[in-house]
Amino acid sequence: MPFGMKDKLSIAVGADHGGFELKQALIPFLRSLGHEVKDCGTHDTTPVDYPLFALAVARRVASGECDFGIMVDGAGIGSAITANKVPGIRAAAVYNEKLALNSREHNDANVLTLGSQYITLEQARTVVRAFLTHECTLERHRRRVGLIEAIERSPSGIPAGVEGAGAEKEMDLDPEDIGRIAERVKQLVGTGSGGAPGALPSPGPEEIAKMIDHTLLKPEASKADIEKLCDEARTHNFYSVCVNPAYVSLAARRLQGSEVKVTCVVGFPLGAQAPEIKVLEARKALREGAREIDMVINVGALKSGDDALVLRDIRGVVEACIESRAICKVILETALLTDEEKVRACRLSVKAGAHFVKTSTGFGPGGATEEDIRLMSREVAPKLGVKASGGIRSYDDAVRMIAAGATRIGSSSSVKIVEEARARTGG
Repeated sequence: MPFGMKDKLSIAVGADHGGFELKQALIPFLRSLGHEVKDCGTHDTTPVDYPLFALAVARRVASGECDFGIMVDGAGIGSAITANKVPGIRAAAVYNEKLALNSREHNDANVLTLGSQYITLEQARTVVRAFLTHECTLERHRRRVGLIEAIERSPSGIPAGVEGAGAEKEMDLDPEDIGRIAERVKQLVGTGSGGAPGALPSPGPEEIAKMIDHTLLKPEASKADIEKLCDEARTHNFYSVCVNPAYVSLAARRLQGSEVKVTCVVGFPLGAQAPEIKVLEARKALREGAREIDMVINVGALKSGDDALVLRDIRGVVEACIESRAICKVILETALLTDEEKVRACRLSVKAGAHFVKTSTGFGPGGATEEDIRLMSREVAPKLGVKASGGIRSYDDAVRMIAAGATRIGSSSSVKIVEEARARTGG
């Protein structure tokens, strides 16, 4: 079972008269897997109307009472159509294991419908097992599920800002793609210009600029300082600017028309706020123009072994980001953690559906280290990206982090890094 799935699920099951026997056979199978079953009927083979039972299953899932739903009728199609009328439901009519995997990994389906006339009990067990043990984890698929949800919420049926074919141009690469690109950059320039095999990579100024979040988080930063930060980011085409919440609107206005995104920190710098407060802070930043959120993990909860709180803390911000088609990075503050705690934090970030893990706030007792980047990369790649931040003040610092596995760099010395890259590589 993948790391992100619960061991015990609550599953609503239903059927019409044609699906009754298959439903009855699946219930003990589900219980044998350790899951809780809530039977929504029907309870015999007397003819009934399938939409009523499909609706009962869908409502239990949509309300959160159950994690998943399974509905059986003759073909499975009518029940899927019915269930999909309930907000929050993504029902899929499935006939084989491959479709079951696709429905979960690509579409995050939460209701499975089966056609008793087209599937045997053994096939149904295989389909159900696949459906219940896989997740939608890749960012590109989660983003598309978010678009489905946005269409559902929009009165016109088309979310603002995504009309037409041009919407795809604004989509970000997911962490897996970024990781592959970074690895390819290492392969292409890993020996530098005529350097010896095994030498550190020598990315040029344009390459390294697209990996940098140009950062200014000092409490004394003024409006003029933020405007300067944005102008520098536009000039050098950095990936984003990273600012405190009070300056998101200003940065978004200043960067309008450029490719540079706005990153906002949340729960900064201690991470000790309640999960609900972090969610509110993230939502406000996203409304004001942030496209990425760097949230600080609850370090104390992690060190106390309260993984449930840490997971809820991260997941709330992740869900806010997904709703806005934004990226969530989780700041671990690695200098405060043991290696075991770093591993746990990485795994909880994966489980929560985050897009990146990040080393440091820059306000802790230490910053990014090559050892931590390697550890984090081993735990999360290729599902998540790894952002190195804290103490990266030179081109050589950045290169070492990229060589260790970083796919994003956070630095307040970004201009210096790019200028050194230009001087070093002749770019």
